[in-house]
Amino acid sequence: MGRRWTLGLCTTFLIASAVGQQPAAAPIQPLTEIPVPPRVGLMGRTTMSLAEVIERVLKNDRDLEISRILREEAGYNVTAAKGAYDPVVGLRVDHSKVVTPIASLIGGAPNGQLVQTQWDGIPQINGLIPETGGSYTTTFNNSRQITNSTFATVNPQYPTALRLDLTQPLWRGLRFDENRYRLQVARKNTQLSAEQFRQRVIDVVTQTTQAYWELAYASQAFDVQNEAVRLAVQQYESNRRQAEQGILSPIDVVAAQTQVSTFQQNLFLAQQALTQAENNLKTLILPNRNDLLWDAELAPETPPATETSLPTFSEAVEEALRGRPELAVSMINLEINRLDQRRSEEQTKPRVDAFATLTTSGLAGIPLPPQPNPFTAGFVGITNYVNQLGAISGLPPIPPLSFGSGGIPPALTGSYGQSLSNLWSGSFPTAQIGVQVSLPLRNRTAEAQAAVSAAEGRRLRAVQDQIGMLVEADVRNSMQAVSSAQARLAASVVASRSAQQQYESEQRQLQAGTSTVFLVLQRQTDLINARNREVRSRADMAEAIANFERATAGTIAAHNIQLQP
Repeated sequence: MGRRWTLGLCTTFLIASAVGQQPAAAPIQPLTEIPVPPRVGLMGRTTMSLAEVIERVLKNDRDLEISRILREEAGYNVTAAKGAYDPVVGLRVDHSKVVTPIASLIGGAPNGQLVQTQWDGIPQINGLIPETGGSYTTTFNNSRQITNSTFATVNPQYPTALRLDLTQPLWRGLRFDENRYRLQVARKNTQLSAEQFRQRVIDVVTQTTQAYWELAYASQAFDVQNEAVRLAVQQYESNRRQAEQGILSPIDVVAAQTQVSTFQQNLFLAQQALTQAENNLKTLILPNRNDLLWDAELAPETPPATETSLPTFSEAVEEALRGRPELAVSMINLEINRLDQRRSEEQTKPRVDAFATLTTSGLAGIPLPPQPNPFTAGFVGITNYVNQLGAISGLPPIPPLSFGSGGIPPALTGSYGQSLSNLWSGSFPTAQIGVQVSLPLRNRTAEAQAAVSAAEGRRLRAVQDQIGMLVEADVRNSMQAVSSAQARLAASVVASRSAQQQYESEQRQLQAGTSTVFLVLQRQTDLINARNREVRSRADMAEAIANFERATAGTIAAHNIQLQP
C-alpha cells in the first residue's frame, strides 16, 4: 500500500511538472532559540589566580587548622615531658607540744609531766638528673625546742641539719629510663605531627589545584558551547537565506534548527557543570557562606601549563622516597618502636642502685643557770656528814660527786644564728654510701612486652616496604599521566586546527554546490568536539602536573608555600 502511494505521488509530481506546475514550497519556520538562563545566586564577577586560591585554602581549610592545633599540642607535650626534670620545692612547717607522764625519779620531770614544745620549718628540694637517670633530695631542718626537763643544760635549743640524698641507677635506668623514653617519644610525635601537617597541606593544595583547573575547563567548555551555538545560528541564517532563494530545500533549514537546539542543550549542560565546578572550588577556599565571594562568579585567570620538563624516572622515584610524608611517618613510627623496644629491654634488667646520704648538723642553745644535779643531790647530805667525820679524824674531804665538768662548750652557746654557724662549718658531719640490688627471679611481663615491641617492629617494616612500592607505583602512574597528557594535548591541538580547516573547506564546497548541508553540520559538530577535547586536554595536562608534584612531594616547593617550623 505504501509503495503504491509513493508511486502515485511521484506520478502526480511528474504530471504536474509536465504541464508546467511547481509544487508548493514548504513554509520556512523562524529560528527557535531558547534563551540562556542566568546562573543562580551570582552577583558580580571576580577573577582569581591559582596562587590566590591556594593562599585562601591554606588560610581557611578547617582540616588544616586542626592539623595546626595538633602540631601545637605535640610541642606542648614535649614541654610537659621535660617537666619531669623540673625541681620540686616544698616546705613543711609544724608546731608540736608533747606532754609525757613521768613516774621515775630520774625522768627529769619536776611534777611528773615532761613537756616538750617544738617548732619545725623544713624546706626541701628534689628532682631528677636527666643525663644519668639519678635522683636527688635536699632537706634543710630548722627547729626550736623548749623543754621543762631538769636535765636540760640549754633551753631553748636550736637544732639544724642539712641533708643530701642521692640515688644513682647502675644498670637498669642508667642510660635509658621511663622519663627519657617519654621525652624522646614526645619529640618524635612532634616530628610526626609536622609530617602529617605537611601531608595535609600537599593533599589540600593538590585537591584545590585540580578543582581550579576543573573550573577553568568548565568555563572554557561553556565558552566553546557558546561558540557552537553561535556557529549553528550562523549556519541556520545562511541556510534560511539560501532556502528562500531556492538554492537549498526547507529541510536543510530544519536541519540547521536541529543543530542549534542540540548545541543549546549542550550549552545548558555546560552551564550546569560550570556552576558545580565553581561551587566545588568555593567550598574548598571559603570559610563559610557569609564570605563575599560566595555569591560572586569566579573566573580563573591563570593559564594552564601546556608543557613541562620531567626528570628521569629514577630521579623522580628518589625524590619521592626522600620527600613523601607517608614514608617519613613510617620511619618515625619505626623510631618510636625502637624506643619501645629499648624501654622494654631496659625493664628486663636487674635493678642496681647506688645511694649516698650526706648530712651536716648544727646545734646551739641558751645556757640555763647552774642547777643541782638530780643524780648527785641525794648524796649531798651524806657527803657533808662524811666530810665532818673525816675532819675530826684529820682526813681530807671527799669532793662533790660529778658526772663531768657541767660546762657548755662555747660553740654550742647561742641562738639560731650560732646553730647555723655550726651547720655550715661542717663540724658535725654524717656520711652513708651503699648499693641496693633488686633481682627478680622471673620477669615475664617485661619479657613479653619486649617481644611484642619486636613483633610490632617487624610489622612496621613490612608496612614500610608496602608504602615504598605504592610510592614508586604512584610516581610511575603520575609520570605516565603527564607524558600521555602532554602528547594528547599536542594531538588535540592538531585535531582542533584540522577540524577548523575541514569545517571551513566544507562550507566553501557547500557554497560551490559540491557538498551538502549534512556534511557541513557534521563538520561543525566535529569542530566543536575537537575544541572540547582540546580544552579537556589542557585541563588534564595541568591536573596531571599537579598530581605528579604530589607524587614526588614537590607541591609545597612548586607553589612557594612556607610552612612555619
